[in-house]
Amino acid sequence: MDKVTGKLTVFFEGPFWVGIFERLEAGKLSACRVVFGAEPKDAEVWGFVLEKYGSLRFGPGVEAAGREKPANPKRARREAGRQMQGKGVGTKSQQALQLLREGRKAESRKESRAQKQAEQERQFARRQQKKKQKHRGR
Repeated sequence: MDKVTGKLTVFFEGPFWVGIFERLEAGKLSACRVVFGAEPKDAEVWGFVLEKYGSLRFGPGVEAAGREKPANPKRARREAGRQMQGKGVGTKSQQALQLLREGRKAESRKESRAQKQAEQERQFARRQQKKKQKHRGR
């Protein structure tokens, strides 16, 4: 009996969340791409897999490079934890949004600094004008 291995990777691409299903069967790797739209919750992904996995249209199989040796369960669990923690699916979009926020923040700082500088220059010019008026005796 042949062993079938499946893998699902969900990531943010452009304005949509995309899932890539990979299936390794009889030494051939085939894949299928699914667009989720909004960010799917874990329960939604699991429900999708249970309901629609059988109707997915996988591409033609490509020869897989070598056979993976069975992973140590503890090591596999640690690796899965690392993938979920540090470089999760949403971090790219979150980083992009953070960069956007930082850019806007820097821009608003520049604007407020320029406004402050202009106000100080205006006040300085006003004080100088008052001094001249006092000096002239008006």
